[in-house]
Amino acid sequence: MVDFACKEFEIEAVIKCGLNLTKAELQILKYFLQYGQDWLTTEKIAEELELNLSTVQRSVKKLYERKILIRSQNNMDGGGYFFVYKIRSKKDIHELIMEIVNSWVKRVDSELQSWADENQ
Repeated sequence: MVDFACKEFEIEAVIKCGLNLTKAELQILKYFLQYGQDWLTTEKIAEELELNLSTVQRSVKKLYERKILIRSQNNMDGGGYFFVYKIRSKKDIHELIMEIVNSWVKRVDSELQSWADENQ
């Protein structure tokens, strides 16, 4: 639990908000955390979490683009390929979230400074 001014936040809410995740994306992130460094397919995730495959594919794509997941291409013997994904370390994700939180702090500081300058 994080206590900020007059409001408390669950750390999961900070992660969800900080990374701008939907409920499904957060659910998938937590699923990856359960499996540690295992490589997973979107099909397996959709099946296990009982989510629509296209929802999982969009969510995984977003998590990959935000540098939360690592992607690897597996080539098939008869041609073609498919992607597998695994989660980055919690340390990497922590650093990513802290960059976002620190940018919030700078923005709040700037807004407060503008507010203070207006009332002088």
